[in-house]
Amino acid sequence: MAVVAHKEADIDLLARLLRAEAEGEGVQGMMLVGAVGINRIRANCSDFKGLRTIPDMVYQPHAFEAVQKGYFYQRARESERRLARRAVRGERPWPAKYSLWYFRPPGECPPTWYNQPFVDRFKLHCFYEPLAVECENVYNTF
Repeated sequence: MAVVAHKEADIDLLARLLRAEAEGEGVQGMMLVGAVGINRIRANCSDFKGLRTIPDMVYQPHAFEAVQKGYFYQRARESERRLARRAVRGERPWPAKYSLWYFRPPGECPPTWYNQPFVDRFKLHCFYEPLAVECENVYNTF
């Protein structure tokens, strides 16, 4: 059962985002990106208030660098569609389980990002989750 309402076009959009943001980090890396995106929709807090749909999340201004690059606009592949479906069903692997932010620094992960604490690193990406007092919903929406 899906935790976020979606259409097949939304699955394609999310699949394209997963590939464009984290293809080099494999299946697990793409699943982490999907979890962060779904968390942003479900949490409704911080910089992500008012996001209700996958397109809202993907095209939120300044949210994902990938949407500015041509690679993002290629057709979705079935392998990434399967990952996108897992994400909309609420699969949230660690370290993205409660994360709302990730990024790829040129070196070590800073201890905070947007004033949120570092959780863990997966390959080249660092993950950050909000404090419960700032974003309680990310911890209780699933």
